[in-house]
Amino acid sequence: MTRLYKLYKDTVREKLSKEFGYSNALQIPKLKKIVVNMGVGEAVNDSKKVGSAQNELALITGQKPVVIKAKKSVATFKLREGMPIGCKVTLRRDRMYEFLDRLINVALPQVRDFRGLSEKSFDGRGNFSMGVQEQIVFPEINYDQVEEMRGMDIAFVTSALTDREALALLKGFNMPIN
Repeated sequence: MTRLYKLYKDTVREKLSKEFGYSNALQIPKLKKIVVNMGVGEAVNDSKKVGSAQNELALITGQKPVVIKAKKSVATFKLREGMPIGCKVTLRRDRMYEFLDRLINVALPQVRDFRGLSEKSFDGRGNFSMGVQEQIVFPEINYDQVEEMRGMDIAFVTSALTDREALALLKGFNMPIN
């Protein structure tokens, strides 16, 4: 059992239950999955860039990424349907909690001028999204072997019905949300 899952079971569930007055234990919000997406726009000219992004994402998450292909052709971007344009990973269970632990305690403190995450990044249904400008904030990435700086989008999908419940859940994990 991971450290954050133990924290969730021991303290966060109890706090949420008291704060929102749930009558059933299954009503208590939980983290369902974390989706990490890395778009590679330069892949139109050089298809090897998707491979390097895929390797970096695999190092960061500990899971093999899926290559995302273009759904439509866009002539102005020289993009054809079926061309690889990015990669993504969906994390669940133990890997999800391990990634969240590394993100909160290791990666986010290394971001320059970091003042916390915006509360406006909730979608209205209890899900939270954020972006990371550089992949080198994660300790698994060796700075000398990085070909190009790439950002990534991280989406936290919860079972919460409102943003207030999801905010309380993520703050229970010590997520630095303002």
